This record gives sequence, structure tokens and C-alpha cells, in this order.
Amino acid sequence: MSENRDSEANSGPEAPSPAAESPAPESPAAAGEPAPAPPSPEERLATLEAEKAECKDRMLRIAAEFDNYKKRARKDMAEHEQRARETVLRDFLEIADNLERAVASWSEGGEQDVKSVQNGVDLVLRLFKSKLERYSVTAIAAQGQPFDPRVHDAISQSPSAEASPGTVLRELQKGYRIGERLLRPAVVVVAVAPPVPKSETGRSGGSEAQTAQPPEGGVDIDLTGDEKPPRKGDKSS
Repeated sequence: MSENRDSEANSGPEAPSPAAESPAPESPAAAGEPAPAPPSPEERLATLEAEKAECKDRMLRIAAEFDNYKKRARKDMAEHEQRARETVLRDFLEIADNLERAVASWSEGGEQDVKSVQNGVDLVLRLFKSKLERYSVTAIAAQGQPFDPRVHDAISQSPSAEASPGTVLRELQKGYRIGERLLRPAVVVVAVAPPVPKSETGRSGGSEAQTAQPPEGGVDIDLTGDEKPPRKGDKSS
């Protein structure tokens, strides 16, 4: 009997299981809360209409902003072109002023100041070239160069014994580049081979006449004056 009592005292009350400690969550239906009803077709249509209106408003705002950007870009470009044009014209007004001074000094000084006017015009020309170089405008070499249809504009050909055929003999108008692009081609005259003189053709014709066959019964005579024996069939004199 004592042994049974000891075993019951050692065993004690049983530990509850984890499943018994945490009760299962109650479902909404078991708790008495109703489940959310699905949206009706009218509600879905109203939601889609609101999203459509929002997208349309957003697209209209983007289109208006892009249109304003294009207007600002065109305005900025026009102002930039105007400022660049004014800068170029302002530089060349200085050249016009110098030319007017040269003409005024010519009319005031008379023919005795020709040398001073020439020096003044040379200075203006050098100033003009320096202005062109500032804007990357350079002259195209043409005189004595091989004809290049990409930068040369040939208006005529002229025979020349001094220049090689196909080279530029004369430059009538100077050509220019702006950077790597062609601004204006050079107007040139291209050299061709001179024609053969008529005297040489006459000499060649005379030599042919000298080597022509003599009439029948004659004697062949070469250029040295030696007689040749008669050919077969000829009558001997």
C-alpha cells in the first residue's frame, strides 16, 4: 500500500499539452462577424472611372508641360542664334569702319597718298583674315594643287605647257572651310595638255612622202642618196 502511495505522489498532476494551452482562433463566422461582401458591378465601374479620370488628368498635365518645354526651347534657340549673329556682325562692323577710313583718307589726300591707302587696306585685310580664323574659317589651297571636285569648282580648262594636266592653273575665287565643312568651293581653271604643233605633223607627213614607193621603172633612193638595185619585174634602162 505504501508503494502505491509513493508512486502516485511522485507522478503528480499531468502537464497540459501545447495544443490545450493555445486555443484555436475563432473564425469570423464563429465569432459572429459577417464576411466582407464582394464589390458590386456599379462600385467597380465607379472605381475604374475614377482611375481613368486620374490618368487622363495626369496625361494632360504632361502634355502641357512638354508643350511649354518646346516653346521655351525654340525661344532659347532663337535668342542664341540672334546673339551669335550679333557677335559676328559686331566684329565685321569694325572692318567696315576701317574701310570707310581708308576711303576717306583717299578722297582727302589725293593721289599722292596711294601708298598709305594701300598699307591701310592691307591692314584691314589682315584684320579680316584674323576675324575669319576666330570663327574657324580657313582658306582652301587651290593654286597648283590637283583638281579636287569636293572643294574646287572648275569653270573652264586651259592648255598649259608649264602646269601638269589636271592641276589648278588659276584661282578665280578663293574657297573657304568652316571647321571641317565646306563653306564655299574655290572657282578655278584647270590645266590641260597643250595641242601638238602643226609643224611636227607636217614633218611627219614629209617623211612619209620621202619613203613612198617610186613610180614603176624608177629607182629607189633612200635618205642618204644611195641608189638601190631595181626590183624584179622592172625594166632596166
